[in-house]
Amino acid sequence: MTYAIQAEGLEKRFGETVALDGVDLAARAGTVLGVLGPNGAGKTTAVRILATLLRPDGGRATVCGHDVVREAHQVRQLIGLTGQYASVDEMLTGTENLVMIGRLLDLPRREAKARAAELLERFELWDARDRATKTYSGGMRRRLDLAASLVGRPSVLFLDEPTTGLDPHARGGLWETVRDLVSEGVTVLLTTQYLEEADQLADDLVVIDRGKVIADGTPDELKTQVGGQVLQVRPVDARDRETVAGLVSMVAGNGMQIEGDLVTAPVSDPAVLPTIVRHLDDAGVLVAELSLRRSSLDEVFLSLTGHRAEDSHAPELVAEGSPA
Repeated sequence: MTYAIQAEGLEKRFGETVALDGVDLAARAGTVLGVLGPNGAGKTTAVRILATLLRPDGGRATVCGHDVVREAHQVRQLIGLTGQYASVDEMLTGTENLVMIGRLLDLPRREAKARAAELLERFELWDARDRATKTYSGGMRRRLDLAASLVGRPSVLFLDEPTTGLDPHARGGLWETVRDLVSEGVTVLLTTQYLEEADQLADDLVVIDRGKVIADGTPDELKTQVGGQVLQVRPVDARDRETVAGLVSMVAGNGMQIEGDLVTAPVSDPAVLPTIVRHLDDAGVLVAELSLRRSSLDEVFLSLTGHRAEDSHAPELVAEGSPA
């Protein structure tokens, strides 16, 4: 099996803060590796090491077979990086931003202009090519930022929470772009707090919490690992919620959650469904919703860490060397 990215035992500390504590990662060539975790988990630190922006304190990593420390120059020729915040120059036009990147990559001026035009067309920014970037919407800036990371035709693309702050339409558009890139053979490492995003895009997942890998596998493997299915019950009358919660807890055991009027619980035996139906009928409870579905990645994350991905708000440093 060919791996475009491999990391073994990555360690990084910032003073007393342990950002990475022996992290292993492996991304197969031409696939998307999703790296999940809350703020402060160590996702961005791992990306910065793999992109040669930080030196690890321990462990080793390679990108396309090149060591990120000893062969940093070769690695930089092969990668693109889109960070959490748009890095384009707001005073320049879309065309000027991309041509500037091309020139910094030593492309001849004519080739840089041609590449800029190609990417502006691809990312549906052609009509705004001569406008200052400061007039772009958030989604347009993110698309331009992604286009900038592709000027050099990278083999490996690092996307560090690329859809943060985007509306659902803009997020969906960026997802389509990522799928197109992978179909062309690009390897993508995607960090995200959005579990739906990881489910949509990732071929393989790594879950990081407090600087450690706590789980890895395909999305389906992780869902199966934590029980596989979720029972959902919503009573017609909200006053029956506690009765429903008691019955679900009795039938399903541990892990019950209440969100508004909806009661949920992980289950491993599908026979629980007719059982809960009988108990609800005996209790005289009418239900507006009753279903048994597969676990979501959000529930996987909750089971693994004890909290949802978006519930952790550890402080993130924005200066270079941040243990984000």
